[in-house]
Amino acid sequence: MYHRLTFEAIEAHLPKKQVTVITGMRRVGKTTAIKYLLNKIEHQNKCYLDLERIEYRHLFNQPSYADIERGLVQLGIDFSKPAVIALDEIQLVKNLPSVVKSLYDTYDVKFIVSGSSSFYLKNHFAESLAGRKKIFEMWPLDFREFLEFKDVYRPQVELEKGKPFLRTFYDLYARHYEDYIRYGGFPEVVSAESDQDREDYLSDIINSYIELDIKLLSDFEMTDSLYKLILLLAARSGNKVDFSKIASIIGINRHKVKDYISLLEHTYFIRLVRPLAKGIDKELTSQPKVYFTDTGILNRLGKGLSSGQVFENAVANQLARLGELNYFEKSRSLEIDFVLNGHTAYEAKETPTPQHLYAMRQNAGNIGIQTCYLLGRYPPASGFADFLWGGNIF
Repeated sequence: MYHRLTFEAIEAHLPKKQVTVITGMRRVGKTTAIKYLLNKIEHQNKCYLDLERIEYRHLFNQPSYADIERGLVQLGIDFSKPAVIALDEIQLVKNLPSVVKSLYDTYDVKFIVSGSSSFYLKNHFAESLAGRKKIFEMWPLDFREFLEFKDVYRPQVELEKGKPFLRTFYDLYARHYEDYIRYGGFPEVVSAESDQDREDYLSDIINSYIELDIKLLSDFEMTDSLYKLILLLAARSGNKVDFSKIASIIGINRHKVKDYISLLEHTYFIRLVRPLAKGIDKELTSQPKVYFTDTGILNRLGKGLSSGQVFENAVANQLARLGELNYFEKSRSLEIDFVLNGHTAYEAKETPTPQHLYAMRQNAGNIGIQTCYLLGRYPPASGFADFLWGGNIF
């Protein structure tokens, strides 16, 4: 089992009575995380239940909580002692938060649960388990984790984290970073043996997201309009979302477009990067930029994407792991691709130049940001090296 950086934070929460909730897009490794945690439990008063199995869904759908307890006893749980119950894919049982709350309040039982949709989990768990849970979000692999899955990670990699361009480091890992940008970070995609297998896995992930997360977990029906919207957003990766224009292209109501985009965001399919603004009113009326949370999915869906769009999308995902991400735009001459945590500016250029660095510093200085970094994908022939290579961001 490969180690995920998320595991450290989740494992630290394991001794706490609060429910450990692991959420994220389908196939990012939530089940692996649960089994990792269960292996850390020294006693045997524990069980793992995959709610994709109909018999376990039937168990928790019973109207009598007493019968649910009896069923768990038959599965090996002794409620007279501290117990751990792990439930996978909890979004498939609508009343489960109430069942968990009842058992949580009555017995010394620790719950570890996972689900594929924050749209469902955050709303329902907020109502039923206020103060009794902590939610951990899992994403596709970051670049360091990608290298581990490829069995090419070495401890020296950490020394170059966030450091200026170093040709030796680039030569060692450039091929892997290009694979990372092309196919993304879903564990099974990264571990696949051939490019065709990777393409097939990506198609399957997209289809399962549409068929399960969209159709089963939301109040929306999957229509041609929603699929057209997904394709339209893929083609516009890195651009501002004009809800009215998109609505006119697809031929649906502007408010329906907003609802669909909210659904895609809150089920981890896309990432909206909102503008950095002085006042909240201005921020609310400004248009967000859209990115896909995995560049493998973006490449599978997008038609006619430029390599610069894909690189910028990869950078957005990498930076978003480090804190709150915004963009800034006052005019066409005063734009900043990304602002991290309100005080660090980043500009993404496939082949960075001194002119790019000068312009970025000028723009950042104009809005009071002193710390800024130029990001690049390819080293320029001129030998210019005052930039961060994309593979250094993790």
